[in-house]
Formats: sequence, structure tokens, C-alpha cells
Amino acid sequence: MTDLMTETAAGQLAREAGQRDGLDFLRAVIAGELPAPPLAQLLGLRMTEADPGRVVFEFTPTEQHYNPIGSVHGGMYATILDSAAGCAAQSLLPQGVGYTSLDLTVKFLRAITVHTGPLRCEGTVTHLGGRTGLAKAELRDATGKLYAEAISSLLILRPDPS
Repeated sequence: MTDLMTETAAGQLAREAGQRDGLDFLRAVIAGELPAPPLAQLLGLRMTEADPGRVVFEFTPTEQHYNPIGSVHGGMYATILDSAAGCAAQSLLPQGVGYTSLDLTVKFLRAITVHTGPLRCEGTVTHLGGRTGLAKAELRDATGKLYAEAISSLLILRPDPS
């Protein structure tokens, strides 16, 4: 079998995402029935909970997440916040309907270092319409201290009816 004939984990996820409703798809990833997205594996992100309109990701910062000044890079904050907000919306979508982020507004409140310990990011949907959605996400430590928050506008991608 050549490399071109072997389905990648990313390809499997994309195929499965189109064949399941959003919540079923996310729960299959959490249960290990489907592989975690390659980016989540690379960055050490774990989706741990998925309910209708709500998703939780967790990660433990390491020096691999650091910027040149010795703290977790802002892109890492944005990535986990975007993931939680987007997947919260995905949890409400029927089979065959997708989404993409239109924008993401992130507010950084505290520096994250290896000493911060495990973090939890909860995404929730505030509005889901026919063409757009709005979701928010909060990044907190084990004591509940808020490190960052984000608002995401989402475009809902429905199949062409023709």
C-alpha cells in the first residue's frame, strides 16, 4: 500500500466529522474511538468533556509552549480558547454541517508558566443561528483563577441544497 492510499488521522477525522453529528463526533474523540486532531497531539491538548453547547479542553504547560521571554506563548492561549469555543458550537451541529471561525478576540489576563500547573478551558455557545454562531471560552487553573478569555464568531457551513 502506498502512502497515497493510507488514510491519515486528519483524513479520518475529516471523514468522520461529516458522517456524525457534532456531539457524537466529539465524544468519539474523547473516548479514543477516533484519534485526537494532530494539532492537539502536537500541543498536548486533551478534550475531556463534551455536552450540547459546552466543551472542555485541558493542558499542562511545559517549556515547549514558551515564547522567548519565558512564559507560555500567546498563540497557545489563542489555540486552546479557539478550540474550545469552536468545538462547543460543533457539539450543537447536525450531521453534515460544519463551521469555521470568523474571528477570535482574546483577552490575556495572567502569564502562564510551568509553575501554573494544569489548566482547563471551557467553551460555551451563546448563540447558534442558521448562518453564524457566537461562543466564548475561559482558561482557568485548578483553583478557578482566570488566565484568559475569548469570544469567537463562527460561520456555520451548511451543505448546498442544490
